[in-house]
Amino acid sequence: MKKGILLLILIIGVIMTANAENVTIKMMTSKGDIELELYPDKAPITVENFVKYANDGFFDGLVFHRVINGFMIQGGGFDQTPAQKTPTYEPIQNEADNGLSNETGTIAMARTNAPHSATS
Repeated sequence: MKKGILLLILIIGVIMTANAENVTIKMMTSKGDIELELYPDKAPITVENFVKYANDGFFDGLVFHRVINGFMIQGGGFDQTPAQKTPTYEPIQNEADNGLSNETGTIAMARTNAPHSATS
């Protein structure tokens, strides 16, 4: 069985936490649930974009299409066939200069060489 199929993403919805500052998302996968905590005070455009895609069901049935052991996993763009899913919204502004770092256990937007090219 393909690695991507084993890592099927089913994002069921967005749960706002009691803390108005942060957003919690429960990502349900075939390997177990992953809880994501998003920081709208640090990356408001990115959080709004991610929540919009999740609420629209965009991520349902997608897979982690790129896995580098000990480094990262990437999803949000391909289904099991692996056909690329076309983003439904325009790319967003890069918010990298916000004090957050790409450390183990964090979530980030992938983009092309263009700094303001992240979508889903």
